[in-house]
Formats: sequence, structure tokens, C-alpha cells
Amino acid sequence: MSTPYLIRHATLVNEGKTIKADVAIADGLIKAILSEGSILPEEYFSWYQIDAKGKVLIPGVIDDQVHFREPGLTYKGDIYTESRAAIAGGITSFMEMPNTIPNALSNILLEEKYQIAAEKSPANYSFYLGASNDNISEVIKADPAMICGIKVFMGSSTGNMLVDNKQSLQRIFAEAPCLVAVHCEHEPTVQANVTAFMKQFGKDANPSIHPLIRNTEACYRSSVEAVELAEHYNTRLHVLHLSSALEMNLFSNSSSLSEKRITAEVCLHHLWFSDEDYHKKGNLIKWNPAVKSAADREALWKALLDDRLDVIATDHAPHSFDEKSAPYFSCPSGGPMVQHLLPAMLEFYHEGRISLEKIVEKMCHNPAIAFNIENRGFVREGYYADLVLLDLDKPSIVSSDNIMYKCGWSPLEGQYLRSSVTHTFVNGNLVYENGVVYDNHKGMRLKFVR
Repeated sequence: MSTPYLIRHATLVNEGKTIKADVAIADGLIKAILSEGSILPEEYFSWYQIDAKGKVLIPGVIDDQVHFREPGLTYKGDIYTESRAAIAGGITSFMEMPNTIPNALSNILLEEKYQIAAEKSPANYSFYLGASNDNISEVIKADPAMICGIKVFMGSSTGNMLVDNKQSLQRIFAEAPCLVAVHCEHEPTVQANVTAFMKQFGKDANPSIHPLIRNTEACYRSSVEAVELAEHYNTRLHVLHLSSALEMNLFSNSSSLSEKRITAEVCLHHLWFSDEDYHKKGNLIKWNPAVKSAADREALWKALLDDRLDVIATDHAPHSFDEKSAPYFSCPSGGPMVQHLLPAMLEFYHEGRISLEKIVEKMCHNPAIAFNIENRGFVREGYYADLVLLDLDKPSIVSSDNIMYKCGWSPLEGQYLRSSVTHTFVNGNLVYENGVVYDNHKGMRLKFVR
């Protein structure tokens, strides 16, 4: 039996509104939302009370794109360590990618990952089934109510996960029983650029060439192909980690999110960094797709705020610091972000760039809507009590002393952040409080209403 909680005097940001409220939590669910001045039922006074006066209460963040590296790559990170970092950052649910070792290309291998998470993860979880050129039979068998989606790498990945066969792509888009999420980069364009730049610079290449190798052309050509396939087959398509201004022309804000068949995601690093940062950060901001120009970043912000971009995520992808210290062409792409997504986005709030209501929409409500997640993503009576308390005036500096990623580093190290997560609830259980993780409670498998 879980402890019942009463969160008192919170500033609740939810569904486009900000109100003062008390929120009652019991049996893993939100039992009541009581506006300021309401008479509390007598039973609530015996519940454990948290005084949230001066704090902001939001639904738990749902991150639709992470790489937690288990199984097979656990020296970089694992489901336990990275989900702990996630809840410390206010992420209560994650969806993890299939390019682990072995690649999750079968439903049997996928279920093995679910078993690991059930034993280890303090956050809620789901896993994508990977698509390849030759596993369409597994894709068709996927249960749409029990997995977040099918992941298609239309650009390079590890193992046997690059889907570059036209007939295979057509069958996946035509026959996938649930959402198809795509990584869009045109591999022939990327490889031609790799050859040219390697010839020009050799092993001494600077990371600043990354957005020239993984350029706008590569992204746009692949994204166009994905959108055209989805429109032809009426596929429920979700395009991940968009990075260029040109790609924004492919997406629409003419209908509500629940009616969209094609949705789009942007990641924190593409909103935060630009190619001007490579001289200081180097390989630490080497991602695929690449961080591009300040103009591209500005276009992403515009599309985010006018609702062509629907979701903000991390693409959390830890590597060891030694790996990221290697020469450019030997260095893997990706970086850790789950602990710092929400505090970093709150910096943009402080700067007047985005409202709290919009942050909650893009990071809590919209992932739940886009993926049809059952009873999460909102503060509503009867929904799971995935909740986060924020102190907007409790600053910290990202440092090796407080980084919780197994890899031990962050591209934001040294960054002053004005806001902090103070409490995180997952399924009604207090799992994080003022720097302390309580991981005796495990998260739940996400379910989908499809």
C-alpha cells in the first residue's frame, strides 16, 4: 500500500491554465484536485502533507526518445542509472530505443528489455521495436497496446538497423500496426560527405565539420521521403529530433494534435546549441542529426511555438568520456540529457522565450496525446499520479558533483540553471526529493489506447 499524499498550496500548471490548488494522491492515482479555498475532506488531514507554497506543480515529463544502453552497452549507462537521473530531472516516463546489443529486432528480445525495466527502473517505461530490412514479420506481430512504436533508422545506426531497402520501407509504412518513429538522414549523402571531408582533413578533422557532413540536404531528403511514404500509406508517423529550418516546411499546425497523422519532435540540444558552440564543446555536442546554425535553431523555435513541432525530448545517448575524447571521426555521436531537460527548458521560461504552460504542453501533454498513452501526461482525477514539483528560484550549477549519469559528464557542465526539480512522484510514490532518489519503488510499463 502506497503512502497517501496531500500536496498543499501548489501553483498548478496544467492544460493551459495556472491555478492555486491542493492535489490529493492515493493508491497510485490522483484522487482530487482542490482549488484554493476548497474545504478539505477530513480524511486528507491524516495523509502525508507536502507544503508546495511558492512551488510549481506539473505533470511528469514524458521523454519519447532515450538510449539507456541496456543490454550490451552498460559501461555507458543502464536502465537503472539513467532512469534514476531521469526522475531527478522530472522525467517520470521514458521510451527507449532498440539499438542496444543485441538490437531489439524481435518481440522476444523486446520483452527481455521490459523484464529488465520491471526489475530496475524507478521511472515508467516503454520500448520501441526496431525495424530492419528483413524483420517485417516481427513488426506486424507487435501489440500496439503494449509498445510505444516501431523505430526506423532512415540513417546510420548500430548493427543491422539501417533500413535502406525501398521495398522494406514501403512494407513497414504500409503494415506497421502502430506509430512509426523515424530517424531521418539520407545515408548516401552523409557517406559522400564523410569521404570528402576525411580526404580533406584526415584524422585531424575538427568537430565543427559535423553539420557540414550531416547537413541540411541529408536531413531534408530523408524527411521528405518519410513524409511522402506516410501520406501515401496513411501511416501514423512521428519524426524524431528535427534539426533544420528547411524541414519545418514539411509539418503543419492546421489541425489539433489528436487529429494529426504526422507529428514532429525537437530535442533540447537543437534548441540550446548552435554550430558556434563546436569551438568550445567539440565532440560533446556531436549528435546525429547534427547541431546546425543559429538560423536553424531559430526556425526550430518558431515551429515549436506555432505548433508545427509537437514534442520536446532528449535523445539521451550517453557515451564514456574517453569515447567522446577521441578524434572526430572516431568519436560516437550522442550525449546525456535526461537529468537536465526540464531545468534547461525552464531557463528559456526565465528568458521569456516560452511559457510554463507551453513547456508542459510540449513535454507532458503532447507526448501522451501523440502516443495515445493511457491515463498519463495530465493532472486529472483518476490519472496516474506522475507529478513534479519545481522551485523556480532554486539555482544550481551543473557539475561533476551532481551529475547522475553513469558516464559522469554533461554537455551542460558549468551551466548555471535558475530552477530545480524538488520532488518527483511516479505512480503516487515519492521517488525523488531535494537531491535524494528513493528507488525502492519501480515504475510501470506504459500502456497505449490504440
